[in-house]
Amino acid sequence: MMPMPPPSADFPNAASITRREIFEQDWSLTSLGSMKGWPPSLRSTLALMLACPTPMFLAWGPELLCFYNDAYRPFLGYRLDAALGRPFREVWGSIWDDIGPLVAATLAGESRTMTDMPLNLSRRGVDEEGWWTFTYSPAFDDEGTIAGLFCVTSETTAQVVAERGLRDLAETLEEQVRERTAALLLYQNIVQSDQAPVCAFDRDCRLIAFNRAHSDDFHRIYGYRVQIGDDFPSLFLPDQGAVIRGFMERALAGESFTIVEEFGDPDRAKPYWEVAYSPLRDEEGRIFGAFHHARDITDRVRAQAELQGAQEALRQSQKMEAVGQLTGGLAHDFNNLLTGVMGNLELLHLRITRGRTDDLERFITAAQGAGNRAASLTQRLLAFSRRQTLDPKPTDVNRLIAGIEELIRRTVGPEVQMEVVGAAGLWPAMVDASQLENALLNLCINARDAMPGGGRLTIETANKWMDGRAGRERDIAPGQYLSICVTDTGTGMTPETIERAFDPFFTTKPIGQGTGLGLSMIYGFAKQSGGQVRIYSQIGEGTTLCIYLPRHRGDVDSAIDAEGEDGTAILRAEGRETVLVVDDEPTIRHLIDEVLDEAGYHVIEAGDGAAGLTILESGTPVDLLITDVGLPNGMNGRQVADAARVLRPNLKVLFITGYAENAAVGNGHMEPGMELLTKPFSMTELARRVHDMLGTNRTD
Repeated sequence: MMPMPPPSADFPNAASITRREIFEQDWSLTSLGSMKGWPPSLRSTLALMLACPTPMFLAWGPELLCFYNDAYRPFLGYRLDAALGRPFREVWGSIWDDIGPLVAATLAGESRTMTDMPLNLSRRGVDEEGWWTFTYSPAFDDEGTIAGLFCVTSETTAQVVAERGLRDLAETLEEQVRERTAALLLYQNIVQSDQAPVCAFDRDCRLIAFNRAHSDDFHRIYGYRVQIGDDFPSLFLPDQGAVIRGFMERALAGESFTIVEEFGDPDRAKPYWEVAYSPLRDEEGRIFGAFHHARDITDRVRAQAELQGAQEALRQSQKMEAVGQLTGGLAHDFNNLLTGVMGNLELLHLRITRGRTDDLERFITAAQGAGNRAASLTQRLLAFSRRQTLDPKPTDVNRLIAGIEELIRRTVGPEVQMEVVGAAGLWPAMVDASQLENALLNLCINARDAMPGGGRLTIETANKWMDGRAGRERDIAPGQYLSICVTDTGTGMTPETIERAFDPFFTTKPIGQGTGLGLSMIYGFAKQSGGQVRIYSQIGEGTTLCIYLPRHRGDVDSAIDAEGEDGTAILRAEGRETVLVVDDEPTIRHLIDEVLDEAGYHVIEAGDGAAGLTILESGTPVDLLITDVGLPNGMNGRQVADAARVLRPNLKVLFITGYAENAAVGNGHMEPGMELLTKPFSMTELARRVHDMLGTNRTD
């Protein structure tokens, strides 16, 4: 193997694979003869071509022997091993019928272009179809006679295949030239061969070369024919010129970059140009100028915008389909529940009207049961939409699981072998404990149903560090999480089922055996808690479903809430405390009035925030404010409470809400003496909460 020549020898500043192959090849048997006898024009052209990152090849001499640079090598595919120094017609014989006339025209002195030519190539061991644009231009010898042809090519696959989106069609043109005369040769053999506007400028931003496309486009847009020596930035409009000069100064400082700009064009509405800048260097590596290479990409930008618009329309259509599925399932389930409530109340009314008081408890119990199931369905919907009201607290998840382990065992039954594997040193989570218990119980019930013949159920906790890659795989931000995974040995899930598992009302269970809201509720709860849910499953091998919750950095209260006393007792007022109720729904106000009056409280009602504040401003004694969070007429419940606290700083406030209006109640940051009660609530629960907030102790 011939040693690589030093930088000062032939082809300076053009170190490449192809350069080495040129020096290693024996040229004495070709029509070009030994390299020592090659003319300066051939050497200069090869040096420029080998140094350029744009794909190029040169066909030189009577037989048009082929040369190319490293960027062009992938285009040759299987031809690469026998292309260097072979006649052009032999290398590209398979497409000679297409390019032969272009070659003949080029050798006659014309520049020719083939646009978006399809070509099958073998790249990286794979056959690929691509599209390419070739520009042929004459190559001149020392006497100015045409000695061959020069080709500049670019892949236009991204333009032809619209769904591959926007591609970078302009490659940085960073050249190393030996002297200013080489810049003239560059102008002849490279700049003029490009159909896009190209120019070169010196360190003073004066034009030293430009091609016809640049001259024609500039004249069409700005009405001026550029000339050698023009101060290029000064030719633009004042605001554009300052921007262009800034780009040119960056290139003259040694930076190669590409920008996309919108420039005025009388022939196109809102045109976009992609402009590549790169420095020009002499044989010592010193920058003496730079390239400005522009491409009109308006059509690509518009095509991309149209594609994005179509994608948005598709997403909207899918969203409306999901809304239709949600509302249809919701109407079906609520109609069933309302039928249960209304039917039992109607029968109760008929019994009382006819004077029959026997067996009334049965109808009351049935109506209450349907109402409770409706409340449960509402909570699931709110969980799915991440609008449920959460009460997050620092939670020891291992201890939470231990607390409901016996309940889960009784629920899944003796045919399922259950194992709990709690990680030592498990991080705490800031989470609503009751909602997490519900989610875990739902997962275990789903696991049981997936094992109709029995099997093994495992609940496992672990600490997880999510880096960028792990976060992307789980669609979660990088950070520290704890995981709660429920694994069964059941039937498993198909990829199609996994894809739809979190959709509302989607269920694989028989009709009447599942609402299809269980997993959607768990998904909504996890997302609202700052976490994520993921399913891992294979048919016949079981399923693992993991809830990921962010780590809470802080202590966990070790106290465990004790069971309260009989939940059916109405706690009575010690004295005759006054409660102000602000709610726009008369039925709600009436119910609260009835139960609190029965408990011994004095109740004042207001239909909106303004009316409530008027009562407070009047000086009427009020011991507790109960206000709905969502109020009409421009003032929500939190604003009413804040205004009330200005008038009466120690006033206690109980918010009631039907969904998670977190912003309205301070995003979970409530002041002392403020509490939250979620609708629907029982009247007993309301009376107990009022009793506790007012600090009375005696029960009825």
